[in-house]
Amino acid sequence: MSEYIVGRNPVIEHLKRGTQAVERIWIAKGNTDSRIQHIVTMAEKAGVPIKHCPRRELDRLEPSVPHQGVIALVRPTRYDDLSSILAKIERSEHNALLIILDNIQDPRNLGAILRTAEAVNADAVIIPKNRAVGITAAVHKASAGASTYMPIVKVTNIAHTIDTLKSEGIWVAGAAENASCLYTDTDFSVPLCLVFGSEGKGLRRLVKEKCDYLVHLPMLGKIDSLNVSVAAGVLLYEVIRQRDVK
Repeated sequence: MSEYIVGRNPVIEHLKRGTQAVERIWIAKGNTDSRIQHIVTMAEKAGVPIKHCPRRELDRLEPSVPHQGVIALVRPTRYDDLSSILAKIERSEHNALLIILDNIQDPRNLGAILRTAEAVNADAVIIPKNRAVGITAAVHKASAGASTYMPIVKVTNIAHTIDTLKSEGIWVAGAAENASCLYTDTDFSVPLCLVFGSEGKGLRRLVKEKCDYLVHLPMLGKIDSLNVSVAAGVLLYEVIRQRDVK
């Protein structure tokens, strides 16, 4: 079933992707933003139908997310298969970099993590099928279009998935505020999967136990935790720092 995406960057990135990813576009009348004009040009070149309409019509199509004057109907998100991702890593002979998100609930956090994951060229983001946010219009928008490119895997059981990764020689590091190991004292140059827990609750007990080790970020102020997307950004860039990626 087709789905809506909203916002200029997500629509532009879907149009860049081609392969008939965009089926139709609605644009608010009177919107003269340069990126909107860019969308119109790209859509016309790709033969995508465009409807210019009052802003209130866009508000009705997607009332929950600020649309910036543009909404597109796109093909549904295609989730990747973990075995295919692992086979691709093996063929490319590079150090794996995977991310597991253990029951993330906020679409803005998921979108922000996808954006950072794409920026550091991670191999995939793995999310659970149940009790977590999936790929929605809000996620697409928060990712600034990165969700178009980032491989996303949905799995039934996070603990079993960790076992699978470990059997493939991938080390699994969980982020936990009470961990004894400081993140900069950990070797992230190895084939690696970083695991992040849900907002507020963190990693579930069994997921923690399945990790090879747990790491923490120093908290020097009065609050005791970081937003999960911020923590993910810090750790992902520590990975590429240690791997000397330029």
